[in-house]
Amino acid sequence: MSQNLHSSLDQPLIYLKGVGPARAKAVEEELKVRTIRELLFHFPFRYVDKTSFTLIKDVVHDQNVLLRGKIISKNIVKTRKRPLMKAILKDTTGFIELLWFQGIKWMDKLVLENTEYIAYGKVTRFKGGFSMAHPEMERSDKLNPSDLTKMDPVYPSTEKLNKMGFDMRKRRHIIKNALANITERDIPEILPDYLLQRLRLVSRISAIKHIHFPPDERALTEARKRLIFEEVFFFQLRLLYNKEIRKVKYKGFPFDSVGTYFNRYYSEKLPFELTKAQKRVMKEIRRDVGSGRQMNRLLQGDVGSGKTVVAVMTALIALDNDFQTVIMAPTEILAQQHYQSVQEHLSGLGIRVAFLSGSIKGKTRKEILRFLKTGDIHILIGTHAVLEDPVQFQNLGLAIIDEQHRF
Repeated sequence: MSQNLHSSLDQPLIYLKGVGPARAKAVEEELKVRTIRELLFHFPFRYVDKTSFTLIKDVVHDQNVLLRGKIISKNIVKTRKRPLMKAILKDTTGFIELLWFQGIKWMDKLVLENTEYIAYGKVTRFKGGFSMAHPEMERSDKLNPSDLTKMDPVYPSTEKLNKMGFDMRKRRHIIKNALANITERDIPEILPDYLLQRLRLVSRISAIKHIHFPPDERALTEARKRLIFEEVFFFQLRLLYNKEIRKVKYKGFPFDSVGTYFNRYYSEKLPFELTKAQKRVMKEIRRDVGSGRQMNRLLQGDVGSGKTVVAVMTALIALDNDFQTVIMAPTEILAQQHYQSVQEHLSGLGIRVAFLSGSIKGKTRKEILRFLKTGDIHILIGTHAVLEDPVQFQNLGLAIIDEQHRF
């Protein structure tokens, strides 16, 4: 990397030695990576041990192996579909066929007869013999011993990139050169020191270097820990920021009073004494809905813990303030169960509960939509059908979604 790039990783890939305009364009099209920084933050998805060689006589079908041998012959074969290149690799124990279907001209120049290579790839059995398609190739006499590591990175790639000469070998070389020149000015620390010390996190620049080329398992584990924490930490920070912005930007409907419907249900219909947890949650909900700010709450609990009772009581607070409630479930069966349960809870209180799903048709559906718009239906329970355009409420104030992750 030239001196003027040391202070910035946000320049196009074309400025990296060994990339060039054509490869830079291909990387952008195939990987959506445009800058040096984006390339360094495009991490490996696995690592390969390149210190352990396999003898050809010991290869097994459908396994990735590292071989060392001499190319004793090669030729380009024309087939009806397309040409392919074949080469025979020989070690002291046998022979294996190497095949290339893409980038043949480039590989023909790279692979030389009577020359020793290190080949890495997946072995396949075909017609009683073994072959290896599109192996990674390195000349033994030009290989740096430091390149044979236990943890060689493997990156997401495509056939087009391999054809353009941006294969794993080339990509590792380019990334290694880029990493050799970066400083903390290029990848500054973004977490405070006290957090790094408390959680025993490595620096950001160390994590970036070691996620690409870890010297050992421990370094890789520490790099992953740091980068995963960073991603989750800032994701949560964004959620909290959006939550605070929502409080200021979006006003909720203030439910000022707890009136007749809630009190009658509590004194006459409540099937059991509320637990301490339920009482605590109801106090929090009453505080939220009375604040005039939009409430966005996740209620968690085991089956049978009383979440439905909390939902019913919250809907009654809405009704006491002249607001309607909608309860949505991911399946018709679950929505029906909620409908029957809520009806049983509220029977005799003069509250109209309706059910709506895609299976509700004709006159019944028209009546539900009409009474919902006039406010005669107080609580609507259904599937995602409650989100369709024809569904209009007179004064919707509360939406309850069951199992939201399934939508």
